[in-house]
Amino acid sequence: MAKNILDIHKDRDPEGERLPVRIDTTSNGEFEPVPLEARNRAANALAHDWVNENARRTGRSRRSFLVSACGAATTLLAVNHANAMASKKGASFNLPPEAALDPEAAMEALGGDEFIFDVQGHYVNPDGAWVSRAPEMAQNMFRFVQKECVQEAPKDNLDYLQCLRAEEFIKDVFLDSDTDMMVLSFVPSLREAEPVTIEEADATRRIVDAMEGDHRLMLHGRVNPNQPGDLEDMDRLAENFEISAWKTYTQWGPDGKGFFMTDDVGEAMIAKAKKLGIRNIAIHKGLSFGPQSFEHSTCADIGAAAKRHPDINFILYHSGYDLSTPEAAFTPGAGKEAGIDVLCQSLIDAGVAPNSNVYAELGSTWRFLMRDMDQAAHSLGKLVKYCGPDNVLWGTDSIWYGSPQDQIQAFRAFQISDEFQERYGYAPMTKELKAKIFGLNAMVPYKIPMAEAVKRASTDALSERKHAYLERPNPGFATYGPKDRREFLTLKSLGG
Repeated sequence: MAKNILDIHKDRDPEGERLPVRIDTTSNGEFEPVPLEARNRAANALAHDWVNENARRTGRSRRSFLVSACGAATTLLAVNHANAMASKKGASFNLPPEAALDPEAAMEALGGDEFIFDVQGHYVNPDGAWVSRAPEMAQNMFRFVQKECVQEAPKDNLDYLQCLRAEEFIKDVFLDSDTDMMVLSFVPSLREAEPVTIEEADATRRIVDAMEGDHRLMLHGRVNPNQPGDLEDMDRLAENFEISAWKTYTQWGPDGKGFFMTDDVGEAMIAKAKKLGIRNIAIHKGLSFGPQSFEHSTCADIGAAAKRHPDINFILYHSGYDLSTPEAAFTPGAGKEAGIDVLCQSLIDAGVAPNSNVYAELGSTWRFLMRDMDQAAHSLGKLVKYCGPDNVLWGTDSIWYGSPQDQIQAFRAFQISDEFQERYGYAPMTKELKAKIFGLNAMVPYKIPMAEAVKRASTDALSERKHAYLERPNPGFATYGPKDRREFLTLKSLGG
């Protein structure tokens, strides 16, 4: 029996209002949602209490306070408190207590003028043919329609897909966050089951371009080289669309078997990329789809491929992070089986120096790390150390997680502790390093002149629209990906 929508909302947020920084179970649809730990639940409960109290103290409504920078600061301070109680000492969100009540202090900690280039964004076409191919059971589940995407529909109701369409994508990314540019990426799928086709993605890019937002939105070309026809289709993608990189999933295959970037399948794709002159290859590494083809989800092949092809940029989506492998300090040597350590060891074994042609991307990885400050410290510390401070790239995997603004604010405040810096040799997360990660680093492989990009981000019509919107902002603080096993399996049944 279907739950009433009000009951579902009550289950998700007992206070009836979402927090501006979302520490929840939402997945990007590529992995089964992981339940929150006790300290995460405690942080959310404490944040709700503090939001209520601080809204009262400042004479604001709860909603008005949540939308303010003080609302985000209050939430992050609650996360700090819960982590401290759980003896998480690796990192914290560095902001003063007064930021919870003082707007200037909150903006000093959470605001910024960095150039933010998000190299992993997604949306889906809720009216596409892929939905009609879903199993009848999935299509016939609850049929009430939510008119506003700030009212979140359950994920076994296909109407929630309306929240993932292009219009909501543009609002969440370019109006409700500080994102300046984004690369629109793709998910693994059969040709006939693509949640977004290249034609639909290009149409969205043109919507943004029509606002004079040239280069605000860039495109990947999806290639599954182990799927018949995909290598040949690279010619069409390169000729007809402004492809900035190829996107592939080494652990995916139409028969359930993946490939390595160093085997015949991977080499054929690299050769075709070189021939077409598009030398960025974005590869899903980590966040395994399960035991099937797990070996192809690790970064074990990346060092050798990068050494063999120094003229190719290997952009590793998720940086090899795997949910089943807690991130800890790295000790060089054999025996690495999963996680970021496999990437570090692969680079060492192949003699690929930091700041070379291997880039580590943070989509979904950073959002999951926001749950655990010790793992966050180890993960960012290792990526900066072994991939290089110039080769860690910002990505959020939004729109699955709604607007990326909370991820941006949390990263601005993130700091690895002095203890972990001294013990493990991790670099401090300075403002300059964060600015590199936020956008400057990605300008190199994507060949975007900085002066040109900054000019477009500050003067185009989309920027003017954002200034008008910010007079009365209305962020939904919603997340759209599956939050539990049932929702995950329903999305999976769509081929999503």
